[in-house]
Amino acid sequence: MPRFRNRAEAGRELAATLDAFRGRHDVIVLGLPRGGVPVAYEVADALGAPLDVFTVRKLGAPGNEEVAIGAIATGGVLAIDRYATRVLRVSDAALEALIDRERRELVRRERLYRGDRAMPSLAGKTVIVVDDGLATGATMQVAVAALRTLKPLRIVAAAPVGSMEACAALRQVADACVCSREPQAFFGVGAWYEDFSQTSDDEVLDLLRQAAPRAREERTLVAPGA
Repeated sequence: MPRFRNRAEAGRELAATLDAFRGRHDVIVLGLPRGGVPVAYEVADALGAPLDVFTVRKLGAPGNEEVAIGAIATGGVLAIDRYATRVLRVSDAALEALIDRERRELVRRERLYRGDRAMPSLAGKTVIVVDDGLATGATMQVAVAALRTLKPLRIVAAAPVGSMEACAALRQVADACVCSREPQAFFGVGAWYEDFSQTSDDEVLDLLRQAAPRAREERTLVAPGA
């Protein structure tokens, strides 16, 4: 199975699997910063849907940050994998320090990406929340839990590639989980990209600016309370 050239190509492939949502005015696409936003941009563009961000921070194990031991999200949602913290012998003090650091980064990103712009209303909407890949699925699971508090009609977790275990777990908490690829031998998200370089804040902001006219158009087409 060939690798994606980059996140943009991955987003276009993912969009093809979400074609049933094309042209629907009740759909909004949310990218998980930072790497999920370039993927989400392509999905939103293909579906003709507005794009926004939903901030989630993975809690990486001290000394091995690629291993997720939990995540935090906008709205104060916190999930900890207690099994992982025991196996990896993460102390309570180390865990609290990690949570505090990632919470400060989450607040920083919220202010940077959103400024004084309010989170769009998700009540009654179909929300497609997008990341660039699902390894454990921990970050996406926290995003789904946090989004539930905003009363959307339906939450679709989506990624170009995911481990079979992560996708199966997400189907238990989201209304649907769409992964373009679910390889038996996963090897990690980065293994499926030729270019998996870190997405910068400037890139995220640029994509949000490019997508902003479509979001404004959607607000004028849908009457308040519709």
